[in-house]
Amino acid sequence: MKGFTAMKWRSTEPSVAPVSSLELARWQFGITTLYHFIFVPVTIGLAICVAFFQTRWYRTGEEHWLRSTRFWGKLMLISFALGVATGIVQEFQFGMAWSNYSRFVGDIFGAPLAMEGLAAFFVESTFLGLWIFGWGRLSKRVHLACAWLVAGSTALSAFFILAANSWMQHPVGYKLEGGKAVLTDIGSVLFNSTALFAFAHTILAALLTAGMILIAVSAWHLRRGNETRVFGDAMRLGLPMVTIAAIVTVFVGHFNGILMSHQQPMKMAAADAVFETKKGAGLSLFATGDLKSNPGGLNRNIEIPQLLSWISTGYPNGEIKGINNLNREYQRKYGPGNYTPIVAIAYWTWRAMLGCAALMLLFGAYGWWLLHKGKLERSKRFLTFAVPAVALPFVASATGWLFTEMGRQPWAVFGLLKTNVANSPSVSAAEIWITLVGFTLLYGVLAAIAGRVFLKTVKKGPVEAGKAEEPGQELALAY
Repeated sequence: MKGFTAMKWRSTEPSVAPVSSLELARWQFGITTLYHFIFVPVTIGLAICVAFFQTRWYRTGEEHWLRSTRFWGKLMLISFALGVATGIVQEFQFGMAWSNYSRFVGDIFGAPLAMEGLAAFFVESTFLGLWIFGWGRLSKRVHLACAWLVAGSTALSAFFILAANSWMQHPVGYKLEGGKAVLTDIGSVLFNSTALFAFAHTILAALLTAGMILIAVSAWHLRRGNETRVFGDAMRLGLPMVTIAAIVTVFVGHFNGILMSHQQPMKMAAADAVFETKKGAGLSLFATGDLKSNPGGLNRNIEIPQLLSWISTGYPNGEIKGINNLNREYQRKYGPGNYTPIVAIAYWTWRAMLGCAALMLLFGAYGWWLLHKGKLERSKRFLTFAVPAVALPFVASATGWLFTEMGRQPWAVFGLLKTNVANSPSVSAAEIWITLVGFTLLYGVLAAIAGRVFLKTVKKGPVEAGKAEEPGQELALAY
């Protein structure tokens, strides 16, 4: 058997060589984007849950649903505020550190980003404000409509951003003029098959994230006997939501793997360290190889026969193109160079993402079974493990993002623009060092503040019954 290992990213430059502005720009964008993406699935998922809780209150009039709405709403608002603050930085980086990229894609990106700002974010912000300050001022029906409009516009905002990002993965609806991409078909960009699958994955990630937060927070309180009605309801929503979302993720991932094999075969090959083209390729479970970016082959490999071919093509004996074969093919098509990503990163991030999804499926299904048997609140082991398990969706999202973006390398825009020519040539390494350190420190402070506020809100729990009807005060202060 042949295989491959957890290989570290080793620079091809001498160890004494200074870090280039391109490398710093990539580190800066990666750090800030990963940090921002912590809040995206939290906000989308909790917005849907809050709208659900408020719907239950509207229909039943039972106070515990109102208290649930207000409690989880405060956590959603904290995430929303941090998401906005960190997301703004992304826009500035395009012009500051990636000016060549911005010039090349500006005509394409302008449309979906404008739609995101005008048609989604403004709508989201407007109705979020009405929801926050409308308690006791708007009718219950109008106020509930605001909650669902916030949830819908939050998801719509993500869709437009994903449409722009998916164009980098699979460019469509454009023509090249004067050394840049010019938009010719906005429909193709918005309804790019890659964008639709990315949107489905993001919504599922949001449901998994929100579900695990519901479970973790509720488990912490139930273990202490706090607010059993409120947090019991949250458990009854969170456990099936995580289980079902994880199952659907498996099916969506299967069809996304087929799509990726057609659109980005190099990424799919790197995900399983397939170096030579073969039919009936097995899914690698663990492998070892040489410590370099592209080892060119494997030393040992433990795999499940034919499973990768089924995932990637829909057929057990389907052909999987190899990294080495594709590299030679791209050299003939695009010119001399190395067109392989860092195989270790693609290999292990894909497994980390899939592994976290599998653990969430098992965890949710087991908790749902305990709930059905009436044993959940007495299962101290499950309630204890549920708190650290909240990290699973965040690890899955981070590694999934790394796989998506780094698996595309060396391309910034697949087949059109390489990353090493997409940065700002006039920006020095010293200047990027300043912003890199500055952003990292700023995000560290924001993380400390947000973490403290979030944990304080969680520990405090829902407001007391006598205060639950006070219009808007708690939520306004939280925002």
